[in-house]
Amino acid sequence: MLAVLSVLFFCFNPVLCVFQRLYCSISDSCDCDFKPNIRDLEWDLYKNVFGQHLVQDVVSKEVARFLQNKSPDRPLVLSFHGSSGTGKTMVSSMLGNHLYGSAMSSPYVHQFIPTLHFPSAQRVNRYQNELRSWVQGNLTECARSVFIFDEMEKMPPGLIDVLEPFLGPSHVVFRTNYRKAIYVFISTTGQEVIYKVALENRQAGREREEIELMELQDALREAVYSDNTSGFFQSSIIQQNLITRFVPFLPLTRCHVQRCVRSQLCQRGSCSRHDVVQAVGGDMQYSPVQDQYFSTTGCKAVPAKINFFL
Repeated sequence: MLAVLSVLFFCFNPVLCVFQRLYCSISDSCDCDFKPNIRDLEWDLYKNVFGQHLVQDVVSKEVARFLQNKSPDRPLVLSFHGSSGTGKTMVSSMLGNHLYGSAMSSPYVHQFIPTLHFPSAQRVNRYQNELRSWVQGNLTECARSVFIFDEMEKMPPGLIDVLEPFLGPSHVVFRTNYRKAIYVFISTTGQEVIYKVALENRQAGREREEIELMELQDALREAVYSDNTSGFFQSSIIQQNLITRFVPFLPLTRCHVQRCVRSQLCQRGSCSRHDVVQAVGGDMQYSPVQDQYFSTTGCKAVPAKINFFL
């Protein structure tokens, strides 16, 4: 029955909506849960991600361009880089939330944390086999799968290269197009490169929004590839240019931290607590020591600070 409905669901446009509702009422398939809403993603990025004009622009454009292509020639591969508390994990969650009806709880959104899933550098060969099998199995079940790899700076070097065949233009098997998947890598590797550009920009008196992506792409690529503590150390994935975009998350200023505080206060129903906004912003540590430009922890410590000052 499901097989018949599946054929109807994909083949007869005049009655597509009727069969879609019928099919999805009795199926938990990937196609039913996949409900991308690019407009809401863009709004979420611009409303809730502070101080990251490059992220807002790159993520919204690349995701929209990728999803508009019904037959992409390769997966979308985004690599997020920046210091702690700048929004990398939050943006990866936004992707899941606006691509699937069941958001980040969707069975088609897969998250990996090295310290949890790949804790021993001595077991790389075993992890490679497990990861290859896991990715292939889930792509066979759902071509629109999303794979998020957090803390890439803690990933055993060499492990992630097992994904190389899935990230290029050639991997298509019967009834499964691996080119429709999305991969997100999250890392603090390269934060020094990003900090240097942001600092030089600030010291030159330029507006933050004048920083362009091209100023950071090559430098980030080289930093990630050359760092022997990075999961991308001398990676064939980088050698083969399989990363669609390296996405830099800039260090946050006091103004951005205060916007984080205000946003979280409003979520708690305390929008009027301007005293807490000022107190938390003033209690953070900033660098460089002399100029106090950038928060050393971004917005990461904001919830704890709010609890202290409320």
